[in-house]
Amino acid sequence: MNLAIDMAWVESSLLAGVRMVAFLVIAPPFSYNGFPLRIKGMLAVALSLVVAPRVSQGYTSLDTGPFLFALVSQLLVGALLGFFVFLVFSAVQSAGGLIDLFGGFQLAQAFDPQSLVNGAQFTRLMHLIALALLFTSGGDALIIGGLVRTFDALPVTGMLDMSDPAGQLVGGVSQMFLASVQIAGPLIVVLFLADVGLALLTRVAPQMNAFAMGYPLKVLVTLLVAGVVFLALPRVVGSLVDDALGLMGVVS
Repeated sequence: MNLAIDMAWVESSLLAGVRMVAFLVIAPPFSYNGFPLRIKGMLAVALSLVVAPRVSQGYTSLDTGPFLFALVSQLLVGALLGFFVFLVFSAVQSAGGLIDLFGGFQLAQAFDPQSLVNGAQFTRLMHLIALALLFTSGGDALIIGGLVRTFDALPVTGMLDMSDPAGQLVGGVSQMFLASVQIAGPLIVVLFLADVGLALLTRVAPQMNAFAMGYPLKVLVTLLVAGVVFLALPRVVGSLVDDALGLMGVVS
């Protein structure tokens, strides 16, 4: 009994799987350590089998040297695409860091080994909320769809032009900081006005020692006004998904 194996199909599927694995390890929400590595590997294998008919068209078997070069290239492509998605969604985590800083929660930092986030309460809370909103809104499916479409623009044997990703990286970092300020902006303004009010109260009545009650007052204001930020998070996460898909399209 002879079993015919299409090596071109096997090689192209393997290259696609390498890009998938590199992407899933870095890009949220799939990078969350609460998902075992074997689940990520199984998902990558399943996705590579799905895109196999697309990536195997026109593919010819490569020698050892070119195949290893294509393997490394796909690893870099998947890692870069995943990093761009990670960079976009870091805006939510950075916004939580700003809230912790201006609200007085920064001293209570802790490291979350599941999400690999080192921050105070709002940093970790907003990160978890963003992940939950990604799954509930179907953003994870959109990100996977964007990853699958990259195989049309950049085949498994294609080499990435690093000039465009470098420029997009600089723009992505600046947009991340801008988005974090926009998300936490209303609460930062309120906390700044609270500090100004306490300063004026100290000037008017120094004997009251207004800054002694500044810390509990800022904590109270943060907890009361933070609801406005959380109400805006679903729309923010939807916008971040569009930004991530746009960056993935530009890179590929």
